[in-house]
Amino acid sequence: MKNKTLRTNSMKLKKVIAASLAISVLFAFTGCGSSSSTNNTNTKQESSSTTETGSADELNEKLNDLYQQENQLFADHKDAWDKAFGLMNKNAAGDAMSENYADSLASTVESNKDSFSEEEYETLCKDIETIRGIEEEIAKLEKEIAASDSSDSSSSKSDESTAVFKAFKGKDLDGNDVDDSLFAKNKVTVVNFWFSGCKPCVGELSKLNELNEKLKEMGGEVVGINTDTLDNNEAGIKEAKEILKAQGASYKNLTFDSNSTVGKYAGNIMAFPTTVLVDKDGNIIGEPFMGGIDDQSNYDQLMKQIQSVLDQK
Repeated sequence: MKNKTLRTNSMKLKKVIAASLAISVLFAFTGCGSSSSTNNTNTKQESSSTTETGSADELNEKLNDLYQQENQLFADHKDAWDKAFGLMNKNAAGDAMSENYADSLASTVESNKDSFSEEEYETLCKDIETIRGIEEEIAKLEKEIAASDSSDSSSSKSDESTAVFKAFKGKDLDGNDVDDSLFAKNKVTVVNFWFSGCKPCVGELSKLNELNEKLKEMGGEVVGINTDTLDNNEAGIKEAKEILKAQGASYKNLTFDSNSTVGKYAGNIMAFPTTVLVDKDGNIIGEPFMGGIDDQSNYDQLMKQIQSVLDQK
């Protein structure tokens, strides 16, 4: 759920930001008399008008402010929201993976209206409309950050920034040593960055497993990196392994030192899931791919990138 406390550790903060970005495009029902054209007077509408010339730090600060606004709503009306979140069954969460967050909340509240008092129902509906406006602002900021990141990467990319997996050393989640020979043996390695609390990340795991089976026949491999497992975090590793098993994902996942080259790269990722292609020498090829491949158009786009690399061999 999004009603988590924002953490101060830099990597964890980015992951909370990324989770909110990802969740902002998750769910699309209608409820509580809501409409996507609703005039949301309670949100900070000035954020979209002031981001056009803002720096990356300013944009991220505005994003963080928006997430804080949402978290504050959940905190202010905790009892009502705890009841609402408890009514969001697993099937509804799974069906909502590609839809709008505010609409999903509205659908849950509306379909369980009799479970709330009149005051709780009115409070939740008002909060949902505020959240809807916040999510619209988040989406605008996400686009600007993506454009800014693309511009920065094209103007300042260096050998150091692409040679992320050279001299790699780490372990798989069972504690076995892994080094850069993993990449050297493959024509191309698809590396997927994710974390356990990211719903779209978890949602694509089974599809990534299918892709791994396909790539094996093509001389490639899928490798996962769950950023909760870095620095051999035992609790993070345990949770990641449970999720992978539940999703039927058996491909290799890695953990390593967060202060390593790849650890620093992972710490700078601002949107999850992110997938990159890596060559035999440990170099990242092309631009990072953002978005879950359980969406067919995203899958097709990633396959084109993979095939383009293979065609050059």
